[in-house]
Parts: sequence; C-alpha cells; structure tokens
Amino acid sequence: MLIRLAIFNDIPSIMQLVSEVVPLMNAGGNFQWDDRYPNPEIFTKDITHDKLWVAEIDGKIAGVSAITTDQDPEYAEVGWDLNETAIVTHRLAVSPRFRGRGAAVALLRKAEDEAIRRSVKTLRIDTNSMNKATQKLFPKVGYVYAGEIGLSYRPGLRFFCYEKRLDKI
Repeated sequence: MLIRLAIFNDIPSIMQLVSEVVPLMNAGGNFQWDDRYPNPEIFTKDITHDKLWVAEIDGKIAGVSAITTDQDPEYAEVGWDLNETAIVTHRLAVSPRFRGRGAAVALLRKAEDEAIRRSVKTLRIDTNSMNKATQKLFPKVGYVYAGEIGLSYRPGLRFFCYEKRLDKI
C-alpha cells in the first residue's frame, strides 16, 4: 500500500470512491455525506493546499483523507482548546472494494506521522454518531472519545469527537 499526497488527476477516482461510499453510509443511517458533499471543489481545495492524502492499493485509490489543522468552532463544546494546534483528519473514506486491507488505519497513521513531523502533540477527528465502523476503529488506534457535538453546516446530525495525545503515549 502506498500513502501519498493526492494530485488533481486523482479527483475522478476519489469521486468514484465517494459515489461507492455514500449509498452504504446512507443505508446505515449515516447521512454525513450526500450528493453535494464532499465534492470536487472541496477536494481540489484540499489538493491545492497539500492536505489531501490517498491510500493506493494495486494502483487504485482505496482510501482518502484530508489531514489538516482545521478545527470546527463546535469542537470547543467538548472542552478542546481551539488555540492549541491539532492535526485534524477530515473526509476519511475507504472504498468498499478495499475494506479490511488497512487503508483507514494507514491514513490515520499518516496523520500521526504528519503530527510528529510538525511537532504537534494532538490529533483530533469527528464522525457521525451513526458511523459504527469509525467508532470501533478510532479507539483501536489510540483515539479517546471526547464527547458529542452538532455542526452548524450539517444541521440535524450529531458527531462524536475523538482525540489522541502524542504527549501521553
């Protein structure tokens, strides 16, 4: 498996991955993503700022994640200090064709590598309250549940927040 920065030519494959993932999310009651989000413009912006990473297996894009320092203001509701720099993973997804092959874990490890490279001690992530797979995954890789929030741009949905402190390992 290769973890690398995404390039603009990856966008069609990333959007194919999204089109495979969204119906499965929706079928499980997880309405975090839909036909409007995430979209090519968001991924283009991520790529422009060197924030979008892909997991490649057998030459195909198996997973994607944005590794940023962007924290939603609502994160303060779980007691997080938003003035503290944190590496935040957004838009994490794995194609159903590649599930069970470690792409999500590899992308989360890349976020940790980026935190270490940048001397950042905190990693944060959120997930829809209906996303049972990530709620199992995050603690397995050292993230601790921090609380539940709503996000202003996704009204009616609830999100669980998780944090990993590298200075406590």
